[in-house]
Amino acid sequence: MKLILTTAIEKLGVAGDVVEVRDGYGRNYLLPQGKAIAWTRGSEKQIEGIKRARDAREIRGLDHANEVRAQIEALNVEVAARAASEGKLFGAVTASDIALAVKKAGGPAVDKRSVVISKPIKTVGTHTVGIKLHEAVTAHLPVAVVSA
Repeated sequence: MKLILTTAIEKLGVAGDVVEVRDGYGRNYLLPQGKAIAWTRGSEKQIEGIKRARDAREIRGLDHANEVRAQIEALNVEVAARAASEGKLFGAVTASDIALAVKKAGGPAVDKRSVVISKPIKTVGTHTVGIKLHEAVTAHLPVAVVSA
């Protein structure tokens, strides 16, 4: 099955790539999740639009990634979450919570899929998370989790 990816998928491709996948993977996962659209001969305009949007959001090379890393690492990010009196959270802090907190702290827009949390954040305190900006550049950000 031939598909056009609308988002980056690890070990498969980036948005705008035309890929050949097995029928079941395409029909049961990629298409329903909105991660791909069916390929047709007339879809060249769609591919160009997807690539233009990707280029507008994407980190432009290693130098730009290092600039964004310095910008992110200079932020003081704080996430408020409901917690018990002993400091244990009701639930956990997610990647989307961290991406939203980075944006609120004055940082650049970060995709939640690029946030790397090594172990689940389930307690109040300071935790370090990674934000993958480029294949060779990862920003390490201290996140303060406070009781709300």
